Amino acid sequence: MSRVLTLASLLLISAAAMAQTSILRPAITAISHITLYADDLAKSQKFYGSLIGWEQMPEGAQRSGLRFYANHFQYIRLVLAPRPGIDDRLIDVGFVTKDAEALRQFLHENGVTVPDAVRKDSDGGKHFDVADPEGNKIEFVQAGTPFAKPPQSTSQQLSSHIIHVGFVVRNRELVDHFYKDLLGFHLYWQGGASAGHTDWVMMQVPDGTDWLEYMLYLPAAPTRGQLGSANHFSPGVSSVAELTEKLRRRGWVPSEGEHLSLLGVDGKLQLAMVDPDGTRAEFMEFAPVKKPCCALYTGPQPTPSTDW
Repeated sequence: MSRVLTLASLLLISAAAMAQTSILRPAITAISHITLYADDLAKSQKFYGSLIGWEQMPEGAQRSGLRFYANHFQYIRLVLAPRPGIDDRLIDVGFVTKDAEALRQFLHENGVTVPDAVRKDSDGGKHFDVADPEGNKIEFVQAGTPFAKPPQSTSQQLSSHIIHVGFVVRNRELVDHFYKDLLGFHLYWQGGASAGHTDWVMMQVPDGTDWLEYMLYLPAAPTRGQLGSANHFSPGVSSVAELTEKLRRRGWVPSEGEHLSLLGVDGKLQLAMVDPDGTRAEFMEFAPVKKPCCALYTGPQPTPSTDW
């Protein structure tokens, strides 16, 4: 009898597993974008265009806002805030997938609320968005036809690769179920400002080198400054020293909340800037210069993008 029950249990488990995997998850390869509220788009244009040197491109007819591209598919998207002074500037974070429709079906089959269909962009791309377990809007993008290399010299760009984005996370276990168990993100590194405490968890995309950073340390009622630091993006650079020199030639002087060079506990050199609305741009070297604290890296290191 026990053998019969065991066999029946195994058959039920196998059937359930087959049902869950009848649609395979398509590849998720990179960060696509981060969308932020801006109070003054003219000031934002100076920061992202003139200072960082990213190419401003118009959005398609179906969307509104400004885009500043680090390469032909990664960008910062800015939307005029409905009112000045909103504390939380984060609207959404986007990831690149090889097949948006297949991923939509995969998520639906696994109990995630999804739109009835993907949306099509003017360049032939497709996208859809969902809410993660803590309500963060996550967009999945299947890239369309790459646009031509921009007229602006790429030598003006301070970075050609957005290597990670981060946002506030309250319940790691809950969020891990979505990103790790369902979507296949894996732990890249984790650590904290003090021994035995985890403040930052880096979850690398399953089919690339970019990562999402859980920011776990915020108080229950964070200030606008704390939110702007936590909900951030990170352009990758080969050398913080070279970056610093470029910024000085462009007249940049660090203000409060910004710093020229910092060696993070993850072993990578960083330079922090803040956009006109308080969102942190955490420039970070691609490779560590020393052994990180707390944990070893478990995935490949990013490199400059050549996708222009």
